[in-house]
Amino acid sequence: MSGFRTEKDSLGEVRVPENALYGAQTQRAVENFPISGLRPWRAFIWSMTTIKRCAADVHKDLGMLDPEVADAIAQAAEEVIEGKWDGHFVVDPFQAGAGTSHNMNTNEVLANRATQILGGRAGEYRVNPNDHVNMAQSTNDTIPTAIRLGCLWRLDELLGAAHNLAAALHEKGEEFDDIVKSGRTHLQDAVPVRLGQEFRAYGRAVARDAERIAQAAEGLRRLGIGGTATGTGLNAHPEYHTRMVKRIGEVTGLEVRESDDLFESMQSLADAAHFSASIRTLALTLTRIANDFRLLSSGPSTGLDEIRLPAVQPGSSIMPGKVNPVLAEMLNQSMYHVIGCDTTVAMAAAAGQLELNVMMPVIAHDLFEMMQVTIGSVDAFAEKCVRGVRANREKAEGWLEKNAIVVTALNPLIGYSQGAALVKEALASNRTVGRLATEKADRGELRHRDEDRPVTADEIGRALQDMRKLTEGGITG
Repeated sequence: MSGFRTEKDSLGEVRVPENALYGAQTQRAVENFPISGLRPWRAFIWSMTTIKRCAADVHKDLGMLDPEVADAIAQAAEEVIEGKWDGHFVVDPFQAGAGTSHNMNTNEVLANRATQILGGRAGEYRVNPNDHVNMAQSTNDTIPTAIRLGCLWRLDELLGAAHNLAAALHEKGEEFDDIVKSGRTHLQDAVPVRLGQEFRAYGRAVARDAERIAQAAEGLRRLGIGGTATGTGLNAHPEYHTRMVKRIGEVTGLEVRESDDLFESMQSLADAAHFSASIRTLALTLTRIANDFRLLSSGPSTGLDEIRLPAVQPGSSIMPGKVNPVLAEMLNQSMYHVIGCDTTVAMAAAAGQLELNVMMPVIAHDLFEMMQVTIGSVDAFAEKCVRGVRANREKAEGWLEKNAIVVTALNPLIGYSQGAALVKEALASNRTVGRLATEKADRGELRHRDEDRPVTADEIGRALQDMRKLTEGGITG
């Protein structure tokens, strides 16, 4: 039929689109797994192709691969690494276990493109996908190595997004440091805090999560390439593992090191699960911050309204003038998705059996998706929301004025029991606790906590006169 070529594999003949750089095994995977319509993430294409390119270089240096063939593979790989042939990586992420289909997709694209570089046509295979491109490799050691490399490839980008958000929150903390507001615990009134203290704490939490991600990434630097099928290194040159790790470091500029146990590096996806969990921790922090932004900006007329978020789009198709906290809502949804991906990674990592974890395709896809979604959502939240946040000083200070729990500052003077009674009466009579306490002191109705003498109105005034002082710790009065 016009538009197709016929290829053969160990199962028989397969029709492949005429201009496709992939071959028979990829085509079988396309037909077998029409699952999600998704394609491999660029990090996966890059990392697998980098492995193939480095393997060609190593085998050329070892005298195991014809230099012309090796150079053609390397040139084809460079083209893929640059993004030239992404459209030929077509296998659904939900595919056969271990990732054989993705490995063969990579092998076939490089083999056909290398064949073209040598003057042949796709399907002619002057460069063989298995014997040349996949030399001394197995799906079982290339896929876990690719997972590690793909995560490291975007690590600086992920950390950069987190640090940028942390810096934006810290800057707002400095800007808002003179605004004293009501603290809240259990969503109920609590002792005063400064708006700047809240925002600086947000920034510090994000920065610490970035530290956790960087620490978890260290485990990804151990590469198990060279274990081949089960960790024994069968069909690989004795120097292959060492040379491959060195060459990958040279080509990528990434800090990588040899595995101290090739069997463990193939059996266990714990390093990937640990890295995933560190991103999940960031997602939990970001969910909390997004929730606070939505709460602090609620209203504006009937909510807290202590901060105003940038108005980036109309908030309703029916209610004129409504503006919603859309960036915070986006961040919530993104982080729920990230947490779901982490759950999949965790379950898949636990599903390994004996010498191999066959759930690697979904681990790879979800890890790379977590990174993509986190980078994109964090950057958008930092630039389109946090940097444009404005404080509503009048509303924040107004809520504080009504907060009866500032009575806590009187504990050293009147003790807990008299303070609780003051709060109860202040709320019932709709008066501020400062006004009520002063009135009672004038009437001699408040007594010192540890001695039987009246508390004066001046003592009440000194304890409550500087709300900022109440945010700096120590004993008042």
